[in-house]
Amino acid sequence: MQKNVEKMTFNYSPNFDLKKRDKNKIKYIIYHYTGMKNDKLAIKKLTSPSSNVSCHYYINAYGKIIQMVPDLYVAWHAGKSNWGNHKSLNRNSIGIEISNPGNEHGYRKFSSNQIKSLIKISKILIKKYSIDKNKILGHSDIAPLRKIDPGEKFPWKLLSKKKIGIWHNMNSKKLKSFRGKKTNLDLDKFLIYLKNLGYHMEYSSLYELRKIVKIFQMRFRPEMIDGKLDTECYKIAKSLYNLKK
Repeated sequence: MQKNVEKMTFNYSPNFDLKKRDKNKIKYIIYHYTGMKNDKLAIKKLTSPSSNVSCHYYINAYGKIIQMVPDLYVAWHAGKSNWGNHKSLNRNSIGIEISNPGNEHGYRKFSSNQIKSLIKISKILIKKYSIDKNKILGHSDIAPLRKIDPGEKFPWKLLSKKKIGIWHNMNSKKLKSFRGKKTNLDLDKFLIYLKNLGYHMEYSSLYELRKIVKIFQMRFRPEMIDGKLDTECYKIAKSLYNLKK
């Protein structure tokens, strides 16, 4: 199994922009889960000209890394997306798909070999393109009203310990005591905290607002995902805001 982590193979997708981009345009890494029942179906979709989707790197069920689009070409993985002042993040990002059935087909934990490979390729890309930890994101972060991948089982906390992505600095036991409580909450401030992180905070209904809160919870408070703002979520958002300042 360890061999799968070390060796990269190639299976190129025809789905990419023909114009080469400058290395300095690459600012983000975006993580996805495939949401497909198996590797065969996922790879078929990502390499089919009619699907209009692709990624730069694919991590299969065994942790093997497959490159599908060279880094300097724009892959079609992010779709309509926003983070901070950037829109349509395909042109500024590297997309990594990780084999997982997703929420529709029996979502499961990512395997240790998958995570080892993810850490390996992420560290290479971070160093190569000087990617800021605040710009290592999930598909759900950049399209919270459309997407939920890579989902609540994605190991953001573990990755942050490897200097990949961000995590809050709050004590987990202390935080848990605020779960479900609604004291001293300021919704406007909470939304400012999320906007400062980069979340696109345009919503047209309470339903859409709850979806955004849910996406935030999936990433930073996966133990309870209900779309309701409570003191625990508020404190996490404030902590992340203060860390970014």
